[in-house]
Amino acid sequence: MKRDVICLERISFGYGNTAVLKEVSLRVKEGEHIAVVGDSGCGKSTLLKILAGLYEPEGGSMSVAGESLPEKIRTKVAVVMQRFDLFPLSIRDNITCGHGISEKRLWDACRSACLDGWIESLPEGLSTHVGERGGQVSGGQAQRICIARALCKDAEVILLDEPLSALDRGTEQSVMLALGRLTAGKTVIHVTHHPEALEEGYRICRMEGGRLSDG
Repeated sequence: MKRDVICLERISFGYGNTAVLKEVSLRVKEGEHIAVVGDSGCGKSTLLKILAGLYEPEGGSMSVAGESLPEKIRTKVAVVMQRFDLFPLSIRDNITCGHGISEKRLWDACRSACLDGWIESLPEGLSTHVGERGGQVSGGQAQRICIARALCKDAEVILLDEPLSALDRGTEQSVMLALGRLTAGKTVIHVTHHPEALEEGYRICRMEGGRLSDG
């Protein structure tokens, strides 16, 4: 029997006097793919940040990959957001984040993220600077760099926050292929406004009024 990788029990969270999450409970088994859908501002992204260990819930209990402390949870998850979270450094530094990653593992991640051909065409290769806020690369390239970073981390849990929303149609296909490779065999929580675009096999959960329900 597969174990529960994510366990949320009556989680609550708010900003100031505004309650955003109201006694949210969720259990996700190893390898399961969950889509969280709902209107803008309903708490989907806040839930994802709690699962990522970026926010600490104000009430309830939780564990992610066996960890309950935010600083421990952050070591167990990889996050790909809708905004391209790049540093004003080289492609290599944006993927490795300063960790000692072998060249083989680095290039395996680049190939899986559909980046290898583009990087090999650059005069400076992996040493190419991405510019301030990734201004020297396209949106699709930036998102695939973020995916390669997540691939290198090889986390047990993958958290996705509308990773295709800022891309044009011409770059969506390569990013979708890279995301498929990132999420294969992993436990996935995918926040989206477009569940119809998801691959088969997702369990749909709806966030409404700060509460989460199936369907």
